[in-house]
Amino acid sequence: MSESTRHSVRLTSLSPGAGCACKLPQASLEQLMGDLGPIISTSGTDLLVGLPEGDDAAVLRLNATQALILTTDFFTPIVDDAYDWGRIAAANALSDVYAMGGRPLIALNLAAWPGDDLPISMLAQVMRGAAAVAADAGCTVVGGHTIADPVPKYGMAVVGIADPARLFTIDNARAGDELILTKPLGTGVVVTALKHDAAHADTVESAVASMAALNAAASELALAAGVRAATDVTGFGLLGHLRRMLRASGVAAEVDARRVPFLPGACELAAKGFVSGGSRANMSYLADWVRTDPSVEEEISVLLHDAQTSGGLLIAAPAPADGLLERLRAQGLPAALIGRVIAGNAGHITVRGGPS
Repeated sequence: MSESTRHSVRLTSLSPGAGCACKLPQASLEQLMGDLGPIISTSGTDLLVGLPEGDDAAVLRLNATQALILTTDFFTPIVDDAYDWGRIAAANALSDVYAMGGRPLIALNLAAWPGDDLPISMLAQVMRGAAAVAADAGCTVVGGHTIADPVPKYGMAVVGIADPARLFTIDNARAGDELILTKPLGTGVVVTALKHDAAHADTVESAVASMAALNAAASELALAAGVRAATDVTGFGLLGHLRRMLRASGVAAEVDARRVPFLPGACELAAKGFVSGGSRANMSYLADWVRTDPSVEEEISVLLHDAQTSGGLLIAAPAPADGLLERLRAQGLPAALIGRVIAGNAGHITVRGGPS
């Protein structure tokens, strides 16, 4: 029995934005980056990827064959089990390293905790869950920082390593590439339903298993296949993260809604209206970037915008990508070929097809 169960605490009730990892809206983030961009540049330095690129993590070249990857991520509780929250938060933070084509080395805990309201033993459960996932990744947790805060938050700062000549970046997608998604969508609607006591236990279990799963194998197989463009799908949803990749690469894309995988129960929950504020913000922001065929059902369209936590990798693979897809599936990953990159207005997406 977990600490959250023993103390009868619903952690999601302490999270004002439960339903996703609560990123700033895309419009706010792009404004912030625009304000800071002029004072931060990678030109003439060994900083290969920084703020101006808007990628998943920063990358600093050490020498011709090694580069450091630095990233951090944290969020309020999205599930009620403390141990599972830690597992998900760790997988989510580590994912940015995998999304750059790297391997995580060390990590630091980042925690904000209401010590007068929640037992420290529960925070220990969160950190144990995170440490277990980090250990699976071959990443050592070496300490961290904790502050008092009325709203609990947890995450990690992660350092990884990569070959600077073999990085995944969001600006390397090319017309003709095929788009592969390595995890199903729907964590946002499941977590939103959980907060309202409307998610079936089996549905939550499937979502937790997906969110706690590492993107390590997907990253390694994509590297071996010569992939150079990838990102992970988190708070901006599938279409939001795809738009960022396309815009940075100067290309457009077509997505086949019939091929996109969804978590069990996600379509039903989306149809019932369990849509997070982050997902609604994604739909509003992307209205001028996405053209959706009328045959696509509304709940499917919602899930394509669904704000994810610890989602899969979105890979732009040189065509034909059938071999990579087969190898991903052979590793037990629910990967799917969901579309293709095309020449067109940078960042624009056409969603075709109806429900599968």
